Amino acid sequence: MNDLLITSLLIVSLFALLGSGVWIGLTLAGVAWIGMELFSTRSAGDAMALTIWGSASSWTLTALPLFVWMGEILFRTKLSESMFRGLAPWVNALPGRLLHTNILGSTIFAAVSGSSAATCATIGKMSIPELTQRGYPADKIVGSLGGASTLGLLIPPSIIMIVYGVAAEVSIAKLFVAGVIPGLMLAALFSGYLVIWALRHPDQVPVADERMSLGEKLRESRHLIPVVLLISGVIGSIYTGIATATEAAAVGVVGALLLSAAQGSLNWATFREALMGATRLYCMIALILTGAAFLTLSMGYIGLPRHLAEYVTALQLSPAVLIIALALFYMLLGCFLDGISMIVLTMGVILPTVTAAGIDLIWFGIFVVIVVEMAQITPPVGFNLFVLQSMTQREITWIARVCMPYFFIMALALALLWWFPGLVTWLPSRM
Repeated sequence: MNDLLITSLLIVSLFALLGSGVWIGLTLAGVAWIGMELFSTRSAGDAMALTIWGSASSWTLTALPLFVWMGEILFRTKLSESMFRGLAPWVNALPGRLLHTNILGSTIFAAVSGSSAATCATIGKMSIPELTQRGYPADKIVGSLGGASTLGLLIPPSIIMIVYGVAAEVSIAKLFVAGVIPGLMLAALFSGYLVIWALRHPDQVPVADERMSLGEKLRESRHLIPVVLLISGVIGSIYTGIATATEAAAVGVVGALLLSAAQGSLNWATFREALMGATRLYCMIALILTGAAFLTLSMGYIGLPRHLAEYVTALQLSPAVLIIALALFYMLLGCFLDGISMIVLTMGVILPTVTAAGIDLIWFGIFVVIVVEMAQITPPVGFNLFVLQSMTQREITWIARVCMPYFFIMALALALLWWFPGLVTWLPSRM
């Protein structure tokens, strides 16, 4: 049976299970089981048990529930309110006003977590209730959060960059540095889109708060001190080498608990609610992760990613056309696989072609990360879409639609990086 027919059957199975109301994680595992049973000689039950246990017991993954818990603590105490009070005076003058806090908050937290899911969950727990209460449009709240939270993959530290660096045998430190300028550029493009939208639809933006003098803005900024201390503690523990990302996540949880206790907003009720809220959200995320891991294994046994990669390699395209083809290829893969799996399954075949075309491997690493970011907000397996769905209870199609402008902004960023490769290579060359 050819690859096209197998792919069509798996896609039909995916949508049939989703349409019947089966949970996302179980749907992914079900499609994987169908693929392995029908198109491979490996025992599906044995493979499923080993894969689910391996993905669920990953030490690296421990950072995710801790960061989610940290976000729940911030959400249920006065710390999130304090962050908005500190940021509001500075962004009120911008068209779009407090919507920019999604962009700023995600950019800052991206330098802490290295995970788009953790960034989405943490910032979303703080921003969605606050912005909704202040009367901002729901589509712009969710869309800006879905787009900006993908920066967790690009702004260092990034787990995806570590995986690529190992696969491509390039300096991970240089990859981290290379992601700084593109990450800040993407954040600026996201904010620019909000500015343009706000100028075109001024009636949809709530009235600005009372204008403040510079001194009053600085006084209000004191409310940012707790959040800045928390972020500094997490970032500082990572960059000084005191703690790993997982240990830094624990530092963030302890810091959030201490700060909320100092503010007098921590009690047994809020502690329990934060812990249970984080547990429920992470259980949903973990189920999706285990289903995605089994689907990745199944596709690896069937050989679909390898066959697609070999097909692209055989076309012998020019560098520009090759990059366009690879972007489309990874976007297609991103509809069904998580980012790490995409890199692991394809780099062995793709890298020789990229090297032969004369494309810088550091630049190509940032290109791959941005394409993986785009996959985070594309259905049917856009992971950030599911995180947003769990927080908003909205239809996945609605969430995908409101995030779509940010998909095209990331496509624009890829074009800018192709035209101006120095945006990626300049900082690493100065190391």
